[in-house]
Amino acid sequence: MLNKYARAFFTRVLTPFATLLLRLGVSPDVVTLIGTAGVTAGALVFYPMGEFFWGTVVITLFVFSDMLDGNMARQLGRSSRWGAFLDSTLDRVADAAVFGGIALWYAGRGDDLTLCAVTLFCLASGQVVSYTKARGESIGLPVDVNGLVERSERLVITLVLAGFSGFEKSFGVPHIAILLPIALWVVAVGSAITLGQRVVTVRREAAEVDAAENPDASSASDAFPASEASPASGEASASGASSASSASSGSGAGQDEEKRRTV
Repeated sequence: MLNKYARAFFTRVLTPFATLLLRLGVSPDVVTLIGTAGVTAGALVFYPMGEFFWGTVVITLFVFSDMLDGNMARQLGRSSRWGAFLDSTLDRVADAAVFGGIALWYAGRGDDLTLCAVTLFCLASGQVVSYTKARGESIGLPVDVNGLVERSERLVITLVLAGFSGFEKSFGVPHIAILLPIALWVVAVGSAITLGQRVVTVRREAAEVDAAENPDASSASDAFPASEASPASGEASASGASSASSASSGSGAGQDEEKRRTV
C-alpha cells in the first residue's frame, strides 16, 4: 500500500544521489550489497542491546539503498534479471536481520518470551508472504493483490515505532517503550491477514487458469457422476443381478443332476 504513494516521492529525492554514484563509477549491485550489509549490522549490533533509536537511525540510512539501486539501474537502462534476483534475495536477508535483532533483545536482556515469539512470527510470516507471491508468479499466476501489510508497511511500522521506543533509553522519555510491542502485534496480525489474502487470490487465479486450459474437464465435472444413478436404476441392476444369479444356480443344479443320472 505504501509503495504506491511513497515510491514516487523518494524516487524524485534519490535521483540526484543515484546520478552522482553513477558518475563515480559505482554499480547498482554494489549499492545493493552495501545497503544490506549496513541494515544487517545496524540491526544485529544495536537492537540486541536495546539501542533501538540508534539502531533505527543506522538502518534507515541504509534502507534507502533499496530504492537507490533500482533508480541507478533505470538510469543506466539495463535493468536485469540478475539485479532483480539479487535485490529480492538481499531484501529477505535485511528483513530477517531486523526482526532477528529484536527477537534477540527479547530473548536476552528484554526478558519477554511472548514478544520474542511474536517477533519470530513477524519474521517467518514476512518471509512466507513474499514467497507466496514469488511462487505464484513462478507458475504463471499474476497474484493480483497487494495485501494489507507488505514489506514496506512491515518495515515502516517496525522501524518508526522501534525508533520512538528507543527514546526511553537514549533520552529518558518515560513510558514510550510500549510502542515497539504495539508495532510487533500490528505487523504480526497484518502479515497473517496478508498471507491469507494472497493464498485466497492464488487459489482463485489457479482455478480460473485450470478451467480455461481444461474446458472438457470442467464440463465433465458439471455433469452427474456415474455413482449418482437413480435409485430405480440401482434397484433394477440389483434385480437383474439377482435373477442372473438364480438362473446360474438353477443351471448348475441341473447339470449335477444330469451327471448323477449318467453314472
